[in-house]
Amino acid sequence: MNDLDQLVQAAQADFNEAAAPADLENAKARYLGKAGRVTELLKGLAALSPEEKKTRGADINAAKQRVEAALNARRQALADAELQAQLKAEALDVTLPGRKRGIAGLHPITRTMERIEAIFGSMGFDVADGPEIETDWYSFTALNNPENHPARSMQDTFYVDMKDAEGRWLNLRPHTSPMQVRYAQAHAKKYEGQPNMPDIRVIAPGRTYRVDSDATHSPMFHQVEGLWIGENVSFKDLKSMYLDFIQAFFETTELKLRFRPSYFPFTEPSAEIDIMFERGPLKGRWLEVSGSGQVHPQVVRNMGLDPERYIGFAFGSGIDRLAMLRYGVSDLRLFFEGDLRFLSQFK
Repeated sequence: MNDLDQLVQAAQADFNEAAAPADLENAKARYLGKAGRVTELLKGLAALSPEEKKTRGADINAAKQRVEAALNARRQALADAELQAQLKAEALDVTLPGRKRGIAGLHPITRTMERIEAIFGSMGFDVADGPEIETDWYSFTALNNPENHPARSMQDTFYVDMKDAEGRWLNLRPHTSPMQVRYAQAHAKKYEGQPNMPDIRVIAPGRTYRVDSDATHSPMFHQVEGLWIGENVSFKDLKSMYLDFIQAFFETTELKLRFRPSYFPFTEPSAEIDIMFERGPLKGRWLEVSGSGQVHPQVVRNMGLDPERYIGFAFGSGIDRLAMLRYGVSDLRLFFEGDLRFLSQFK
C-alpha cells in the first residue's frame, strides 16, 4: 500500500467519524483545505522533474478524487440521517382519527318555526312575513284596541321615537297580528269586484317584542298568528284545525284539547286553548298554548271586508313556548344565551 492509498483510507476514516456537518467540514480542511495534506502534495510537485510531475500528479489527482468522493458520500449520509430524524420527530399516526370540522345545526327555535310552517302548509295555509317595526294603527287600532288599552303603554310596548309618512307612531311589533290585517287587505284588494273570494288562510310567524323578561318570558320572542276567514267558517273549524296541528306538532294523538273562555279586543267570542298530555312527564297537566277567537267585526272591516258576509277565526301561539314543551326545556333564556353545550343537542 503506497502513501496515497494510506492518505485516502485516513481521510475516509476521519470522514466516517464525523457525527455532524461541522465535524465533517473540519475533517475536510485537514485534507482538502489550503494547508491540507492533499494540497501540500500538489504543491510538492514543483520540485519534481517534468516526467515525475506527470506521473505523480496523475496519482495525486486520482487520490484527491477518491477523498472528495468519500467526503460527498459522508455528507449525503449525514443529510439522510438528519432527514430521517426530522421525519421521525414529526411523524403522524395515520391510524388516529383526523380533526373534523364541527357539524352545524339549526337553532331549536328555527327548527320549531319551520315545523309549524310545514304543518300549516300541508293544511293549505300561506305563510306571511312582514315588518318588525310597525305603525300604531296596525299594531293596535286595526285590531280593535282602544286608545287606553294597557298594551299601548310604555310598560308593555317598545316604541320607536319616530313616525311614518302619515304621522303614525312606530313601535316594535308586540305580536305578529298586524300581518293578518296586511295580508287580508292585500287579499281583499286582489279580489275586489269579483263575485267570489277564496278563503283567507294564512299564518304569520316571526319575532315580536314586549317589555318582559324572566325564565318563561323574553323581551324578544317568537309568535305565530293564524287567520282563516271565509263565508262559512266556524269555531268547529278552529277546533278541528288546531287539534290536527297540535297532534302533528307533538307527534301524538294522546293529548286532549280544551277551549277556556277569555277576552281579546280583536276577537269575540274569545278563548284560551289548553292541551293536556295523556302520558309523559307532563301527563295530567293542562298547559296553555294559544289564544284564539272569532275575528271581531270591526277587525274584519279594517281588513276591507264586509263582516255581514265574511266570518272567521284567529289564533296566536308562542313558538318559544311550543319549543319548550316539545324539547323539555324549562328556562326560555337557554334558547338565547348562545351556549353551544345546549344548542349542540339539537343538531
